[in-house]
Amino acid sequence: MRKFWMALSGLIMVGYLLLHMYGNLKMFSGTKVVDAPGGGTQEVYAYDAYAEHLRVIGDPLLPEEGLLWIIRVVLVLAILVHMWSAFTLWSRAKKASGGSRRYANNKAIQRSYASYTMRWGGVTIALFVLYHLLHFTIGGAANPVIDTAQGAQTIFPRVVESFQNPLVLISYIIAMIAVGLHIRHGFWSAFATLGANTSIKARAIWNTVAIIIALVIVLGFLAGPIAIFFGGITL
Repeated sequence: MRKFWMALSGLIMVGYLLLHMYGNLKMFSGTKVVDAPGGGTQEVYAYDAYAEHLRVIGDPLLPEEGLLWIIRVVLVLAILVHMWSAFTLWSRAKKASGGSRRYANNKAIQRSYASYTMRWGGVTIALFVLYHLLHFTIGGAANPVIDTAQGAQTIFPRVVESFQNPLVLISYIIAMIAVGLHIRHGFWSAFATLGANTSIKARAIWNTVAIIIALVIVLGFLAGPIAIFFGGITL
């Protein structure tokens, strides 16, 4: 049962990452003209317009940030369930094997490099998520810059400023590689747990899908920061 909850929670997080990646690609959209709060129009960064749109989705049925808080709660629960499942399964396997190696067949698909990095990759991702929240959510969105020309709040300049720092970019690249390896093995494993890998052909298909999903997420998340660092995206 723990494997089922681990698979389900993992797929929820993959879905969130795909949506988050789509939002990050708004970095390439430049600026757009929107209605100004006091009437008329104003030019804002498309990234900021997207972030603001997320805050009011569902209005008036939901309060401001209502959908965001639903997503946050579901995501936190998925993370906690995933961590609990991973720890209990690891503890159970360690007791059962007496600390011996998990796999005996060097050619097994589970013995990919990604499978060896699942545990420490997960720890790396958890630490990066904490840093990411402190850096961009608490330190960024919660402390927006005031655009003196328009009098509007904007978080995009903080994003650009951050990724012009090589240390921030390197940490981001390392974290995204860890995410990619984790997804590459975890996505395949999740569908195996859910019973989708019922034949050699099915296993090959889901293995290919896992690689594609991992590459899309990693490249999608890195595209903006790398473009910022090399001057492809500017304010």
